[in-house]
Amino acid sequence: MTQRHGFLSALTRLLRPSQSTAPVAPAHVRGAVEPGRAGRTATVEIVPPTRDGLRITYAPDRDGDPDAGEVVWTWVPYDENDGRGKDRPVLVIGRQDAERVYAVRLTSRARDGDRDYLGIGSGAWDAKGRPSWVDIEQIYSVHPDGMRREASALDLTLFVKVADALHRRYGWPVGN
Repeated sequence: MTQRHGFLSALTRLLRPSQSTAPVAPAHVRGAVEPGRAGRTATVEIVPPTRDGLRITYAPDRDGDPDAGEVVWTWVPYDENDGRGKDRPVLVIGRQDAERVYAVRLTSRARDGDRDYLGIGSGAWDAKGRPSWVDIEQIYSVHPDGMRREASALDLTLFVKVADALHRRYGWPVGN
């Protein structure tokens, strides 16, 4: 067994969700036309946290809240940070605090060969079934009330690949 295979196997075990018996909470009431665009619930690009500032976890739960391992839709600002942006899917990678989660954005624009993007194929988050790439360079802070909808959970095997890429780039620990 190679060292790399052993590391990925360990990541998979660490990220496997435990069986939860917690009651399913109702979805948040969302009154804004474009959730996540402005105010205290805005989705914002942030400076990547330090090594000990983020723990990558996998705990999807179809409860209407953004949970680690889920792809959710929110309004995401453009790189120019000039007030423009668009509604797009993001992958939740961990909890920031009691009110917010960390996420990385997805794109359907082909990015093969770009070191800042990781191909993850297609999934239920894209109604057109287009392949997606995860942008591992830009990190976002997402508030549950800034989320438009919970799309789907990323398969654990794919999430492990994303977690591995983020761990190698930023040194963030992985696991609950």
